[in-house]
Amino acid sequence: MVICLLLYMLQVNKMANWALKRIFQAMHSDIVDNVNPNLIMDALLLKEVISSEDHYEVSKVAIRRVRCKKLLSHLDQSLHPQAFIYLRLALLDKYSWIVDNIDEQLLHKLYLGKSTDGKLL
Repeated sequence: MVICLLLYMLQVNKMANWALKRIFQAMHSDIVDNVNPNLIMDALLLKEVISSEDHYEVSKVAIRRVRCKKLLSHLDQSLHPQAFIYLRLALLDKYSWIVDNIDEQLLHKLYLGKSTDGKLL
C-alpha cells in the first residue's frame, strides 16, 4: 500500500512538473523580460535544481535578459524531477504576479481542458 502511494505521488509530481514546464515555455518572453535570475538562483541551487557550475555560468553573464535565457535553458534540460515546481516556488516571493499568472494557466489546463459548454465547474 505504501509503495503504491509513493508511486502515485511520484507520478503526480512528474505530471505537475511537466505541466509547469509547458507553462514556463509559453511564458518565456514575460519571464526573460521581467525576472532577474540572481534573485532566484540561490533557491534553485539549494534544492539542487541547478549545480554550482550552472550558477557560476549563469552569474558571469553581464546582460540580465541573457542570464535569464541561460537559466531557463539549463532548467529546460534539467533532469531534476521537480525543476519547474521549484522554479515556481523561487519566483513566489519577488514575482508573485508571475506565479499568479502561472497558477491561472495551470488551473485552466487542469479544469478547462475539455469543453464545459459555458457551464461553471
